[in-house]
Amino acid sequence: MCSYIVEKAALVGSAKGGKGWMRIDTANVYFDHPYHSTLDHVLAIDFTNEGEGGRDRVAVELSAQSARALVERILAALASGEAAHGAEAV
Repeated sequence: MCSYIVEKAALVGSAKGGKGWMRIDTANVYFDHPYHSTLDHVLAIDFTNEGEGGRDRVAVELSAQSARALVERILAALASGEAAHGAEAV
């Protein structure tokens, strides 16, 4: 059964999709049945620009283990990058 539970995150950034680079302002994150992956369930993230209608998107489907590893690496990269560049966490 699909849960249709979506967590939204406001973003400031860019993503490269099939049409090239685009601004993104939203990530829709959910754990459910995949569209493309052969896994039973995936952590899916759709990056869109809702401010421009949200028609274009960049999507990823990750196994739960891969998603957790990615979160750890994102946090590690932010910590080391901010330390190296003297930036404050936002």
